[in-house]
Amino acid sequence: MPKPSVLVAEELSPAGLALLEGDFEVRHANGADRSELLPALEDVDALIVRSATQVDAEALAAAPRLKVVARAGVGLDNVDVDAATKAGVLVVNAPTSNIISAAEQAINLLLATSRNTAPAHNALINGEWKRSKYTGVEVYDKTVGIVGLGRIGQLVAQRLAAFGTRILAYDPFVQPARAAQMGVELVSLDELLRNSDYITIHLPKNKETVGLIGDEALSKVKPSVRVINAARGGILNEDALYRALKEGRVAGAGIDVWASEPCTDSPLFEFGDSVVVAPHLGASTAEAQEKAGTQVVRSVKLALSGEFVPDAVNVQGGAVAEDVKPGLPLTEKLGRIFTSLARGVADRIDIEVRGEIAAHDVKVLELAALKGVFGDVVEESVTFVNAPLLAKERGVQVNLVTSEDNSDWRNLITVRGLLPDGQRVSVSGTLTGPRHYEKLVEINGYSMEIGLSDHMAFFSYHDRPGIVGKVGALLGEAQVNIAGMQVSRDTEGGTALITLTVDSEVPSPILEEISTEIQASQTRQVNLED
Repeated sequence: MPKPSVLVAEELSPAGLALLEGDFEVRHANGADRSELLPALEDVDALIVRSATQVDAEALAAAPRLKVVARAGVGLDNVDVDAATKAGVLVVNAPTSNIISAAEQAINLLLATSRNTAPAHNALINGEWKRSKYTGVEVYDKTVGIVGLGRIGQLVAQRLAAFGTRILAYDPFVQPARAAQMGVELVSLDELLRNSDYITIHLPKNKETVGLIGDEALSKVKPSVRVINAARGGILNEDALYRALKEGRVAGAGIDVWASEPCTDSPLFEFGDSVVVAPHLGASTAEAQEKAGTQVVRSVKLALSGEFVPDAVNVQGGAVAEDVKPGLPLTEKLGRIFTSLARGVADRIDIEVRGEIAAHDVKVLELAALKGVFGDVVEESVTFVNAPLLAKERGVQVNLVTSEDNSDWRNLITVRGLLPDGQRVSVSGTLTGPRHYEKLVEINGYSMEIGLSDHMAFFSYHDRPGIVGKVGALLGEAQVNIAGMQVSRDTEGGTALITLTVDSEVPSPILEEISTEIQASQTRQVNLED
């Protein structure tokens, strides 16, 4: 079997490349050159990029086998996430690879602006010894305002606490109690602007944050304030900052990111003694580059093995609890059995998760069920990404039901649906033992306990003697070996269900012959092989 192919379209750390070796066919192309990129995408399973490669609808259309796009970094401005989602392609990045480096760069700029490090350095190497000219200020006992208390903002707060500072923060998506745990006082943006000696920005860039720190905001600050931006260019309006510096309304700034990059000419360069500038070096450390490469490669491996990828930006949910992970393949198989029994698209599907597992976030099990439900009935590749979209396009109402109470099994997962004709279909499974053995325990109200296998068959019929023998004889004549069998019934002489696990697929003529011989009201076969 050929190895999955991975196209590396930009520079990747040696540690990341080393993780790819052996398991994948690794190819290389210049992602910035469209004439080279598009043909190279024709038969690849994964694409790894940085910031120069534009992964748009055209690129995705050129890659019919593509399963995952991995950005070895944090930003995704160069990836059309919506187009990827429609194509069922996972989009992953390395969201935590550079957070320490970015936080340290903010601290670096804050200290450099406080102690006039850059102009003093330049003066000294030019033969000037001007100690008094470059007298700075201490950070100790100052008030620092952090705009955006996300992961990087929190790291900055932790580091600033060691300097003996008072820390204010503005973030409408953080609870005051959470901020208080970090020793941070959550305030309004206006209060932060009025009271801070330093303002450091750590927000994502979007339509709400672009230009947030502009003329109006900078009219409210202390004239001694120093502003730091190591987040995203454009959140701090550079023209407004220039005017504030020119008019003496801001004392200094440290800028690592720019509204338009690369930036090699800016009016802010005029303030060489009070503004420290850098060419977007927040993630430019050896450690961050290595982590970016290894993190995305691990995500690629998960994606190409069909597993859930926690860092996928276009998949609902997040990190999957260890107790939930074993339920993913089981739930997907239940979805496939459901579709085999239903023989059509349901109007409504309920995914019920009961027992101890329901104490965790189990949203991912809904995705796994839908992946199984649609996997055998649509032409396109079904993934954790596009499964909800497929349900929405077909008008299927999907609900996730959880309960920690379950009297029969420690954990129970059920896929239950209502078909357009009013028929109800349900299939339930559980995991048992330390090895998480997958068992089928219910179908349409019939109780059972039988292990799942690659090949399964179901026969529903009027309960009467001799049926099991006929089924066994016909399968034996066809050289199909029965691995397991269970008979369930509603009442004696009522309706019965035979559930079979077999070592190989049952030929269609044999299925038809068995169905005719036992006068089955329903016959189904499902193959659960990957």
